[in-house]
Amino acid sequence: MISSLHVAEQGVGSKTIALLHGFGGCHDVWRDVIALLGPSARTLAYDLPGHGLSLDFPGAGPAKVAARAVLADLSARGLKRVHLVGHSMGGAVAVLTALAGPEKVASLTLLAPGGFGPEINGPLLRRYAGAESLSEILACLAAMSGPRARPFDHTADRLRDMRKRPGQLEKLVEIAAAMTRDDRQGVIPRDQLDRLAMPVMVVWGSNDAVLPFTQADDLPARFHVHHVLEAGHMLIEEAPDLIAGIILRNMNRRTRSVRPKLAAATG
Repeated sequence: MISSLHVAEQGVGSKTIALLHGFGGCHDVWRDVIALLGPSARTLAYDLPGHGLSLDFPGAGPAKVAARAVLADLSARGLKRVHLVGHSMGGAVAVLTALAGPEKVASLTLLAPGGFGPEINGPLLRRYAGAESLSEILACLAAMSGPRARPFDHTADRLRDMRKRPGQLEKLVEIAAAMTRDDRQGVIPRDQLDRLAMPVMVVWGSNDAVLPFTQADDLPARFHVHHVLEAGHMLIEEAPDLIAGIILRNMNRRTRSVRPKLAAATG
């Protein structure tokens, strides 16, 4: 590949699902979701710039850099259209990717996406960025999850291994500081969201301690919003079966024409 963006590819299906993890994660966090999507699904699980095997990607940090990198990688692979899924920071990257290359995105599934409102739990994310030991990582994952979350042992092991790479911890601290400056995050303007004509599903846990679920309020009427009761921010790990089902369902929805907001149907 021309790009230095790392991608883990599985499956041989005719439809391709591109998966973008959240801040501090890596491609491997999608393991359970990928298994539930079934062997007929072709998946591309990315390590976003500054994370994992994409640690040294030039200019890593801003979501716009990641979006350009994803688009470049899709083009290098000769893919015409993909079903794009993003969690948290990866959700913001997914939206920016869809805005920059709408012809390449067949559907958009956003899990507690970044950029939908200014509120963000800066102290928790900065603590997570600097977590190095297994116990510290597990404590942060628990703080970001709902009350009924299952153990995160596999995920924590992978994240600890990732953070052992030279320069990884420092890069995460740097990205977190920029992303949560003044305990606010950058916001994608609503008029830009109105431009997204592909099927869009937004999923949010009611107990999200990182990004409040109220950021899903007042979205374009054609967006589908799914609130997950008692789930926190770590939806991939907390409810992989639900997330896999939502991705597949959203892939089968039809693209609608963009209509003026006043003429849009409710619901």
